[in-house]
Amino acid sequence: MKLYPHINFGGQCADAFRFYEQSLGGKIVTLLTWGDSPMASQIPAEWHDKICHASLTMGDAELAGVDEPSEPYERPKGFQVILDVDEAIDAERIFNALANGGAVKMPLTKTFWAERYGILVDQFGVGWEINCSNPA
Repeated sequence: MKLYPHINFGGQCADAFRFYEQSLGGKIVTLLTWGDSPMASQIPAEWHDKICHASLTMGDAELAGVDEPSEPYERPKGFQVILDVDEAIDAERIFNALANGGAVKMPLTKTFWAERYGILVDQFGVGWEINCSNPA
């Protein structure tokens, strides 16, 4: 069994996934548009270049996304994506990259449970927790 986040966007999925690919050091596997899907005739023409399914891999982890054509679009809320990294330097790099254009809710810092931990909302409205556990 695998568990991975699937994030809804209001038309910025491709931009978000390119940003995540660069920020997280992952690889985009899929960017399927609504216009190239079997549902193209059921979707307004202005949404044909929007994303029906996106996937990004980072090691064993996967992130999925979609541009949700329903109105009104609501930014994700009530959850955060937790990214646990092995090295403090990677936590700092990723935190700073994701925070670019976003909002820091808790600066990345050493805590009693982690070498580094911080919370942010990225420029696409997605909440992230970056965690680097204490060395064993």
